[in-house]
Amino acid sequence: MFTSESVTEGHPDKLCDQISDAIVDHFLKQDPYARIRAECAISSAIIFIAARFASSAKVDFALLARKMIRKIGYDQPDFNDKICSILSAPQELKVDKSSRFDEDKLTEKKINKIAAKNQVTLFGFACDHTPVLMPLPIWLSNKLARQLTRVRRDKILPYMQPDGKVQVGVAFKDRKPKRIHSVTISTSQNDPTKPGPKKLHQDILENVIKPVFKDEPIRPDKRTRIFINPDGPYLGGPTHHSGLTGRKSAVDTYGEYARHSGDALSGKDPLRIDRVGAYAARYAAKNVVAAGLASECEVMLSYSIGLTKPVSLQVQTFGTARIPESKIVDLLKENFDFRLAGILKQFKLRQLPVKHLDGFFQKLAAYGHFGRTDMDLPWETTDKAKDLTAG
Repeated sequence: MFTSESVTEGHPDKLCDQISDAIVDHFLKQDPYARIRAECAISSAIIFIAARFASSAKVDFALLARKMIRKIGYDQPDFNDKICSILSAPQELKVDKSSRFDEDKLTEKKINKIAAKNQVTLFGFACDHTPVLMPLPIWLSNKLARQLTRVRRDKILPYMQPDGKVQVGVAFKDRKPKRIHSVTISTSQNDPTKPGPKKLHQDILENVIKPVFKDEPIRPDKRTRIFINPDGPYLGGPTHHSGLTGRKSAVDTYGEYARHSGDALSGKDPLRIDRVGAYAARYAAKNVVAAGLASECEVMLSYSIGLTKPVSLQVQTFGTARIPESKIVDLLKENFDFRLAGILKQFKLRQLPVKHLDGFFQKLAAYGHFGRTDMDLPWETTDKAKDLTAG
């Protein structure tokens, strides 16, 4: 049995991620070549934002944070956009002209000269558990977390607060999901005593769990254990829990069913290989599975400072490959560009915030960066699958 956790957008860690990525979006909307690294911490009603940037863009950090708090739905007396204190420590850096290039106009020679400025090992993963080629436990957990938010926003369950947590346990046999072992949901309420445990359990079962599993091929059965606030009333939000950018990396990726980098994805501009390299690795792994070369695929990319290409590209298929793994590595090298500028050119990452006025990276900061069906993500396409099979 394997479990994966997800959290709602109102979880303090996810609030920090969304504030950090909202800052990234606003820099890139004004200046697609902006270099920005933003991190956020929350405790009680105090928010601290640290940002280092190289750009002439004008961004009001405090205003963005307050807008995000309001958008998520925090309007409780002890935490809302009006009463919180926001401290920021911006550091403006000298603009590096070498980063202000138009990747669409770069020649191969110039792409080969744009090196990574970070050292990192990244992982991309895909499997055939779900139509979006994500592991089933995190796919279900993210769906349940979204539904928790939906019933609160739509006032179907108006007594709920923005912070919530989900965990789904899936029983496996021979690496294939067989049944739902357990579902655990913790949700905060305006009044921790209302409704009581029995009514809360019924409300969550009927309005969250059943709608999510309605169209799933594997559903809870008579043996499935369902827990709603199993430790009593869940006291959530920043007044009870601190938050920090980058702390929910398993939620952002594969729910720990597969390996992921220890580096945060949120709060970084697209010139950070530790962010965009993770997207490239997922893109490659997903196309391998979509091409039918393996039922599961993990792609590892290692980058070193000052080098253009990964110093290591490895593939693991966990015994599911239909061709030798060494052949898959060769196919990836032939059909994918893992160079930093090549990734930017393929995905148009610096232009995406301009095309999404309501935020692009900020939307990614809740409910996962992979396997999304509500966003048109360039790394989720399987357009390379035919090239892999042709090889």
